[in-house]
Amino acid sequence: MFTGLSAFPLTPMNEQSINEREFARLVESLTEAAVDSIGVLGSTGSYAYLSRDERARVALISVENAGSVPVVAGIGALRTRDVLANAESAQQAGVNGVLLAPVSYQKLTDDEVYDLYATVCQSLSVPLCVYDNPGTTHFEFSDELHGRISQLPQVRSIKIPPVSNDIESAKERVARLRKLIPADVTIGISGDAAAATGLNAGCDVWYSVIGGLYPKAALAITRAAQAGDAQRARALSGTLEPLWALYREYGGSLRVAATIAEITGRVSQPCLPLPLKTLQGDERKRVAAVIETLGLE
Repeated sequence: MFTGLSAFPLTPMNEQSINEREFARLVESLTEAAVDSIGVLGSTGSYAYLSRDERARVALISVENAGSVPVVAGIGALRTRDVLANAESAQQAGVNGVLLAPVSYQKLTDDEVYDLYATVCQSLSVPLCVYDNPGTTHFEFSDELHGRISQLPQVRSIKIPPVSNDIESAKERVARLRKLIPADVTIGISGDAAAATGLNAGCDVWYSVIGGLYPKAALAITRAAQAGDAQRARALSGTLEPLWALYREYGGSLRVAATIAEITGRVSQPCLPLPLKTLQGDERKRVAAVIETLGLE
């Protein structure tokens, strides 16, 4: 499950409710594309803005529309009791795995983060992916902490931040972590622009934002890397550089992905929880021009 392409769809919503029909269609499109897993309620899925009941509903809709494709659901929250409640809801919905970031308002210590994962693992009957996302949590995992946490019985993957574009540096980064974790724990790359390098450097899975919208393009990169064709994986990623440039310019992937989803009619406008907004005006026109030029399907 924690290998290949894990595609992360948006959770389209307005201030009244989640758009369940649109979300179901997004999941169905990933099922039809035969991605390796579907990651819901990650950062792309705006999990931090949803109530427990809303998150439980998203998990259930995901499972109902994913067919045989495994579903991994985010369970992160500020308090451990709420993480446990989210884990219970996700498991009751029938998800195949969970994703947990150390969400906090006060800066956490290494021991507090370890205890969070240890406590949650005691309540799980499904595998867990450690979500290392310092851009949103402002917590930086050391490799040693990853090593400690990866020994917990339910941990089966680590989702690391983007690696260096230099392939040798990326290989060294992956190798350092690999030495500290069990053989059955996979390493996943996040940050779409770094995915080809990460996969070529030895990562087992791409946790992908763009895969949630354009799974064929993301699968092509993933399959090339899995086949050992590093040059093709790099080349395919290079063709998407105009998209990666939008990510860099507009503060990450969420607003760009949500804007694309609106422009292409996959979701209604607005689709993000306030105060978040999709790109408008000239910025929106630029996104539309890039998508038209790339001709993605």
